[in-house]
Amino acid sequence: MFRKEIKVLDCTVRDGGLINQYQFRDDFVHACYRAACEAGVDYFEIGKKLEVSDAYPRDQWGKWNFCDDDEIKRCIDSCDAQTRPAMTVMYDVGRVDVSKLKPADQSPIDMVRTACYVADVDKGIDLVRRTKDLGYETTLNVMAPSAAIEVDLVQALGEINEADEVDYLYLVDSYGAFYSEQITAYIELYRKYAPKRPLGFHGHNNQQLAFSNTQQAIIDGVNLLDATINGIGRGAGNCNLELLLNFLKNPKFDVRPIYRVIQEQFVPLREEIEWGFNDIYGISGYLNQHPRAAMKLRANPEERDRCYDFYVESRNLDG
Repeated sequence: MFRKEIKVLDCTVRDGGLINQYQFRDDFVHACYRAACEAGVDYFEIGKKLEVSDAYPRDQWGKWNFCDDDEIKRCIDSCDAQTRPAMTVMYDVGRVDVSKLKPADQSPIDMVRTACYVADVDKGIDLVRRTKDLGYETTLNVMAPSAAIEVDLVQALGEINEADEVDYLYLVDSYGAFYSEQITAYIELYRKYAPKRPLGFHGHNNQQLAFSNTQQAIIDGVNLLDATINGIGRGAGNCNLELLLNFLKNPKFDVRPIYRVIQEQFVPLREEIEWGFNDIYGISGYLNQHPRAAMKLRANPEERDRCYDFYVESRNLDG
């Protein structure tokens, strides 16, 4: 599969940080960034840029949940590759202070991605406009469209269509619930009601479909694709970056640095934290549920593999 317009966004640290509250060591983050540089990916999302709050105290959350400029600069300086990906951070609606964001020409950040649910699209658009005014490339990532009422989603897409500051509109399979036919159907819906917005895709692997659904998004003409090294990410994780780069067959990409960092960093990390498919996450994906209940169960050593009980309870069935 080759299409020169396709760009790849490595969100390893940002999505992976949802597993361990962004408590990644500096050497791990810098190694991921160097691998992304050497592999030739287009964007590297180093984390979220949230405001410290009661919900997110700095002493409980790692630096990559706040992404101070000096830490980003240290990461950039750790790589001497000639070609570097655009540096990216994510905003969550209601958890940021855009007044503290410097103009892009004074910042190590190139792109700000704004995440919001359908109900908060107006707030998401406002954040996008304010970051665009500061000179940043932008995306608007509409979370959990699979759980939205279609009429509400259509209205939101219409509003996004008129927001020229949105460089990319993202279809996000937040719960890992979609099958390939649904990917096509939602892309058609997005194109019908937001035809002026180029599309991106972000998949989760609850039903082991993140990679195949990303392939389907490519077939349907999406040109900005999210992936993570070794599939790391919240719960069941994401589309594997190494698989995606192999599939794209674009000579600008070199998958070898990704496999090297997997061998050196991710294999040991799997001894510390868990990610990837299991039957608990498969059930939550099939039922189109937020993975928080599945993640809570997996964190309990005595209950973590009780997939039958989890299925029965999630469906409110009698055993």
